[in-house]
Amino acid sequence: MARQQFTAEQQSVRVLKVGERVRHILSELLSRQEVHDDTLSAHSVSVTEVRMSPDLRNANVYVKPLLGEDEVVVLKALRTNTAFFQREVAKRLGLKFAPKLQFRGDESFDEAERIERLLNDPKVARDLGQED
Repeated sequence: MARQQFTAEQQSVRVLKVGERVRHILSELLSRQEVHDDTLSAHSVSVTEVRMSPDLRNANVYVKPLLGEDEVVVLKALRTNTAFFQREVAKRLGLKFAPKLQFRGDESFDEAERIERLLNDPKVARDLGQED
């Protein structure tokens, strides 16, 4: 049987769809506390984004604990249970290869807060013509 060929646009859409499915699966596992880990059971963890590699073999999973508390501890617990998460994702996705998950802290909220502080700075407001 010939291997199905995808255009670049179809490939990128597929990568995004698979990433979103992985995000939903991980969110469901964490919200239902299917992981037998005391640290993860004690924290609410949001899976904010999953970025898949083009070949769908690697996935960077960006997470943020509720209120950003104990992020280092939560990341360590997620990394400890990576094998469980990979096994569950593989079982529920049904892909030929199970993606290798790498958990990372989501820094986008911190960056957005930094930009907001910069925009609210009186000097920047003056330059933008929005003086109080």
